[in-house]
Amino acid sequence: MNEMLEKLSQIGVVPVIKLTNPQRDAGPLSDALCAGGVPVAEITFRAAGADEAMRIMLERHPDMLVGAGTVLTTEQVDKTIAAGGKFVVTPGLDPDIVKYCQSKGIICFPGCSTPTDYHTAYKLGLELIKFFPAEQSGGLAKIKAMAAPFSMFKVMPTGGISLKNLAEYAACPVIAACGGSYMCPDKLISEGKWDEITELCKKSVEVFKEAKKNG
Repeated sequence: MNEMLEKLSQIGVVPVIKLTNPQRDAGPLSDALCAGGVPVAEITFRAAGADEAMRIMLERHPDMLVGAGTVLTTEQVDKTIAAGGKFVVTPGLDPDIVKYCQSKGIICFPGCSTPTDYHTAYKLGLELIKFFPAEQSGGLAKIKAMAAPFSMFKVMPTGGISLKNLAEYAACPVIAACGGSYMCPDKLISEGKWDEITELCKKSVEVFKEAKKNG
């Protein structure tokens, strides 16, 4: 197990974040995440300035695991690296982007949801894959079914994950961590309700760890 995978597994949850005002929100949001026991952030390129948000967070908390999500181009990979980002998450499995990340020394977690995706990820030598969109692609039942022929993978389901189903996912042995936007909803960010985000993070870590222990 590589160091990144081990750290993500210890935390258990990965907030998926869209920041429309990085200069205002990235700093206090990183404080809120760390206070909640979730020193990790996937900043998506769905909004402009994702690289700026990553840079601000890492200046404030250098030990955070901050990376980019919704990465679709090698240019975005370069921006992530320049900002100090530590991982790249893609919505689908693009072998060219995975190979580009590997050539640049940054970890890529591609979105996978089919046997073909998994097989391609295997040939690319990956250890952790993002199962996306999780609920819409068959959820936990499909993850368990895919683990039979592809037992070498740890999985990070993202898409439709919330506090309501987090424990169910976490209890599955192949799940390394769960990604979700529910910890940092747009409304709480725009209103600066950092304490509420911290509480969502604390609860998520508690639920994940308890499910792992009892699973």
